[in-house]
Amino acid sequence: MSLVFYGHPLASFCHKVLVALYENGTPFENRLVDLSDEASRADLFRFWPIGKMPLLRDEARDSTVPETSIIIEYLDHYYPGPVSLLPLEIDRALQVRLWDRFFDHYVQAPMQTIVSNRRRPEGKEDETEVAACKATLATAYAMIEKQLSESSWISGEAFTMADCAAAPALFYAETLVPFSEEQQKLRAYYDRLLARPSFARALEEARPYFKFYPYHDRLPSRFRDAAG
Repeated sequence: MSLVFYGHPLASFCHKVLVALYENGTPFENRLVDLSDEASRADLFRFWPIGKMPLLRDEARDSTVPETSIIIEYLDHYYPGPVSLLPLEIDRALQVRLWDRFFDHYVQAPMQTIVSNRRRPEGKEDETEVAACKATLATAYAMIEKQLSESSWISGEAFTMADCAAAPALFYAETLVPFSEEQQKLRAYYDRLLARPSFARALEEARPYFKFYPYHDRLPSRFRDAAG
């Protein structure tokens, strides 16, 4: 197997790349990383000393590819499939990259900060930081609602890298700051993402691990039941 994917089923940024891989049926070895296991940890760190997941290793090209957006662009170029996740036309490509970064910076990042605060020892949570992150998510939701307009996906009628970023970001963020009743386009978009076979597969693989998510009681019922 040429491609080796280093990740963890619970990690939202790993879901982002898995969606891209599953969209095109790209063959790869899915290597679960357990940072508490010395051998597993060393296997990741020998290629990427920063130690962040996900990481893609392409043995055929002797190439190590970190960072989610770079991995997806790499796959789109070297291992293309029926679904092109980045348009060739520059203006459309820039829009996809913009919304890809938008979901990473303004949905994923504040979501992860809130979750990290929950994991802190009792009394150590930074309430000001959490409030600021929730405000950022609320602002991001309003911008997404406006962007969707009449489009099925975030940058138009084609499913792209930006939607790969949106799926896990919104899945977890919605458990922290629910969508408002007025955000009907956002809700419908979220439902389309959940129904997308590539993302549904990533979530199904994560099912046994959802019990470790601090807000598992707020997950959609079918995943909440599995989390126990």
